[in-house]
Amino acid sequence: MDTSIINPSSGEIILEFSYLLAAIFFVIGLKLQSSPVSARRGNLWAAAGMLLAMVTTLFLHQDAEGNTIPWLNGLIVVATIIIGTIVGTVVARKVKMTAMPQLVSFFNATGGAASALVALIEFSNPQNESTLVTLLGLVIGSIAFSGSMIAYGKLDGKVGDVFARFMTYLNIFILLVVVAMVVVIMAAGFNYETQKLLVYVLLGISLIYGVTFVLPIGGADMPVVISLLNSFTGIAAAMAGFIYKNEAMILGGILVGAAGTILTLQMCRAMNRSLINVIIGSFGGGGSAAEKEHGNIKEISVNDAAVLLAYSGKVVIIPGYGLAVAQAQHICHEFETQLEANGVEVKYAIHPVAGRMPGHMNVLLAEADVSYDKLVEMDEINPDMPNTDVAVVIGANDVVNPAANDDPGSPIFGMPIIKAFEAKNIIVMKRGMGKGYAAIENYLFYDDKTRMLFGNAKDSLQKLVAEIKNL
Repeated sequence: MDTSIINPSSGEIILEFSYLLAAIFFVIGLKLQSSPVSARRGNLWAAAGMLLAMVTTLFLHQDAEGNTIPWLNGLIVVATIIIGTIVGTVVARKVKMTAMPQLVSFFNATGGAASALVALIEFSNPQNESTLVTLLGLVIGSIAFSGSMIAYGKLDGKVGDVFARFMTYLNIFILLVVVAMVVVIMAAGFNYETQKLLVYVLLGISLIYGVTFVLPIGGADMPVVISLLNSFTGIAAAMAGFIYKNEAMILGGILVGAAGTILTLQMCRAMNRSLINVIIGSFGGGGSAAEKEHGNIKEISVNDAAVLLAYSGKVVIIPGYGLAVAQAQHICHEFETQLEANGVEVKYAIHPVAGRMPGHMNVLLAEADVSYDKLVEMDEINPDMPNTDVAVVIGANDVVNPAANDDPGSPIFGMPIIKAFEAKNIIVMKRGMGKGYAAIENYLFYDDKTRMLFGNAKDSLQKLVAEIKNL
């Protein structure tokens, strides 16, 4: 009898305890990340949990024969971690805030690829008894990898949208093929070579599905896809944990997968999309079904805008991706500070999917030291919009588009928006009359209460700050 099962060594006890402690760190980290105020500490708690799990595994893990990790293998693991840490630190420090969604997509891709490789390698391991879990890890990890890479390309402007009706049916067909292949590999008694071949075919089809289900998705729907792919990466990591019977990987993967799934459902609700439509890739950009009469554009000078703003009682700033592109978050904070010096109450209205990923605007403004209590979520700010003297839309488009309320033919119809059109006055800062990421017309720009202040957001804000100081 193997007495080690009944009487585990002290090293195994410490290892199991470290995994429990790491899981507690993960949970604390997730809880702290629920608020912008504590998000940075949350990251540190989660990172500490992962570091603890890696160190204890490296020194205390034993195989079935009771052998610890060979020193050479351990050295390779440590060297790989150091190289990855250096590369990750350099990339994270150099990436621009506008490219943060691309970085998140790339991270999702690497996590999915790692889990898929674990499943591919361990499928041939005679000691691996989790065939179904291994196949699921392979499929989900592969989809997360290829889908995230396509999302990266689309966000970076290197991959275009493929809007075609047949893509919906193609995605359903490929998904059914993937499920059928998993069932066949599990049920049929193939010899080793045939089984190995089928696993590689399954890998290829899963990679193709990751591409085809993301390709049709465009416009303002990308935040939903990013959060969905993030949940896929977590689930794939959990599958890898089950393969290795590693509690830390299982718990970490489950937490990431669950958090990503909850966020995906919240994003679907914010975008008025169903999760099944995300999975089969049947939604995206496109134009409004019925074009309405545009009306006339009314511009406003910097001087007139400064007077209107400086003598207002309440101003709501609605930031969007254009603010990030112009790198105008710091001057926007100065603009807010100057208005407050004139006795104006200033708040920021944050839409759940403003920018191109969940939380993009929160991170952007936090970088500029905007007070967290000034960042008000959409549901909280909307009831107060009729009492707002001026709504200042800076680079936002789809998230303030009235078509979501009154145009049944619009692809964003039913999507909750920030009701800027209910403010007493509206100033829209844009470089031109180009359409937003959803590629549809925004009739807020033609509203009788709207005045357009054309130009680069950073330049326009700098001029406004100077004018307000001179009043």
